[in-house]
Amino acid sequence: MVLKVLVVDDSVVYRSVVRNLLASQPDIAVAGVAANGLIALNQIDVLQPDLLTLDFEMPELDGLGVLRALRERGAQAPGAIMLSSFTRRGARVTIEALHLGAFDFVPKPETSNLAESRRVLAETLLPKIEAFAQSRKLRNGASGTGPKADASPAGKVPPPPSRPAVPGFRLQPQVVAIGVSTGGPEALTHVIPQLPADFPLPVLVVQHMPPVFTRSLAEDLDRRSRLHVCEAEDGQQVQPGWVYIAPGGKQMKVVSLTGTPTIRITDDPPVKSCRPSVDYLFCSLADAYQGRVLAVVMTGMGDDGADGCQRLKAAGATVVAQDRSTCVVWGMPRAVVERNLADFEVPLDEIPSTILRCVRQKVLV
Repeated sequence: MVLKVLVVDDSVVYRSVVRNLLASQPDIAVAGVAANGLIALNQIDVLQPDLLTLDFEMPELDGLGVLRALRERGAQAPGAIMLSSFTRRGARVTIEALHLGAFDFVPKPETSNLAESRRVLAETLLPKIEAFAQSRKLRNGASGTGPKADASPAGKVPPPPSRPAVPGFRLQPQVVAIGVSTGGPEALTHVIPQLPADFPLPVLVVQHMPPVFTRSLAEDLDRRSRLHVCEAEDGQQVQPGWVYIAPGGKQMKVVSLTGTPTIRITDDPPVKSCRPSVDYLFCSLADAYQGRVLAVVMTGMGDDGADGCQRLKAAGATVVAQDRSTCVVWGMPRAVVERNLADFEVPLDEIPSTILRCVRQKVLV
């Protein structure tokens, strides 16, 4: 299956860099290029691309305007991956774009060197396009995705049976930890705002995102939620009723200082190419909370979080995985499920109630 991509950007330089990069890939066909959103919408009708690489700042009609127009076209509209600027405004607009249905985003390389820009985009953009292509294969009923295929569009694949509520969790949770990647901002919007104002535990979140973007994500969730949501800072004491988002480009762990769980933000190396890393956080919680953890792994590429869940399970924790049918990309939860680490495997809209049920469950230690 060859994926047809329309490159939309008002910069001649970026149109050229992205077009040439995509044209070098055997499974991608560049359907065309467009210098603004209005041209792009007209070309969609003629070229019928599967995917847009979409800039934000454009004359006539910007990226958000294109996404709103695509949303009105329904299921037949092409997908979109945004090219975002490393600015506070760029980050805020990116979060809005993800809520409007963009599949994912990549930051525009901050370099004037064309060869370096191409290298960075090859590392960041191509994996996102591959994940999108896998999601389209599953949505269209294509076969032969193979063991590496971990993408699944919401609502199009029959869900496996949810695991039954098993009484007798080994330990009562004292903290909730969430790991998520591609599709995460929208998934988190369906979970965090559903938690009540009197939620008795702290919530720690690792969302795979670059610097700047995680702060905008935290601000967006804080506006929508009854809990306090913030981008975590080094030295913060972990408090009930607060949600702490790991800063992009940093690692977040929790240590127990004189019996008080405290957040540490570090420059430790990436784990599985991820910083922040779900495994890094989860493993620290196994020690800091002695296994009294409810771990939730949601939509995302790769298998970050599986090793951490194994460590947590060995310490007595409970693990929830988002089911295949509601994941944008069924990679991270799949790794947890296939290693038999999930106590519950549930659709996205049941994750908040599952969290509440687990937190309120009275169990013997």
